[in-house]
Amino acid sequence: QVQLVESGGGLVQAGGSLKLSCAASGRTFSSYVMGWFRQAPGKERDFVAAIRWSRGSTYYANSVKGRFTISGDNAKNTVYLQMNSLKPEDTAVYYCAAAATYYSNSGSYYYTEPYDYWGQGTQVTVSS
Repeated sequence: QVQLVESGGGLVQAGGSLKLSCAASGRTFSSYVMGWFRQAPGKERDFVAAIRWSRGSTYYANSVKGRFTISGDNAKNTVYLQMNSLKPEDTAVYYCAAAATYYSNSGSYYYTEPYDYWGQGTQVTVSS
């Protein structure tokens, strides 16, 4: 079992920055893919970014590419999402997730199905 706890959300003005953290406990997640998703009211949960530990590869949704950066610290069992140049449309609850299954097609991790563990979410609100 893996427990995930997000933190770092809050209220920020458009153009500002926030850094989200996801602390993992339980089984080591060094072999997992870790992802960030977000869900706005009345909308589906959408992929934001992911990191594959074994390769150090990172993946981003087009809507956040160039503005958000995913990173991780194995020693601290923590994954981060640095969010810059925030826009009102980035407003959502942000969820951290861990996938324990390997898929050779990295595109699989852009969907919620491969993820086995989820955090409780942290609210990010960007005011205009």
